[in-house]
Amino acid sequence: MVEILIPLICRFNWCMKTVSLLFLVFLTTGILAQKPEKSRTGGELSLGLRSSLSLFNEETNEMSGKGVGGQFRLRFAEDLNSEWFFDYLTSDILNYAFRTDYHIGWSVMYYPLAYQAYYKSKEHKPTLRPYIIAGHCFDYTSIQSKTNKDIFADRWSSAIQAGIGNHFELGPRFDLSLSGQYMVHLGKHLHSDYNFSTQTLVLSEEKGQDLAGHLLLTLSLNYKIARLWGK
Repeated sequence: MVEILIPLICRFNWCMKTVSLLFLVFLTTGILAQKPEKSRTGGELSLGLRSSLSLFNEETNEMSGKGVGGQFRLRFAEDLNSEWFFDYLTSDILNYAFRTDYHIGWSVMYYPLAYQAYYKSKEHKPTLRPYIIAGHCFDYTSIQSKTNKDIFADRWSSAIQAGIGNHFELGPRFDLSLSGQYMVHLGKHLHSDYNFSTQTLVLSEEKGQDLAGHLLLTLSLNYKIARLWGK
């Protein structure tokens, strides 16, 4: 059974990495192809707090990662927004090590339904706003033994991420946002090798030819604080 599952999981990871890269290309192409139209929301600046969950992590035996962070958004047009974020995540690697990740980066948010009649109408305010999101971040990762603090390794790297999300409008100024993105790391890969017989941990640094990645789910609460331009 294990022999069957391992190739399937590897193939799933490869597919997710390919889709992430294609998302960036399609999103950029779609944005450049949009016809300019007067925006009712351009210039909006918002601040938010976020909580993230990291799944399908690249490290063997690594549990799901959990974290908190913050962000601000600057909206350029009715269908185009930007997000600038910071995340702090931690996860356990079974009972022998723990991992810490810091992400700082930016994303472009594209609203494909922004110019549909339902969303342009002034008679009602939509409560759901789906979007496509893609971007880049810099990240710092460290792995440390739980029993021996001298066993430690870290790396600086960068990553690209892409996925989908939705705003739940709670009022004129508040929104709750939920997104799912696949993040592909482009740099070196930290690997932990634990020998259960001798209870010894070895940490190594590998080049990132395999484009290791993981799924990142983010829930954020945002508040619109100002309108920097427009009416």
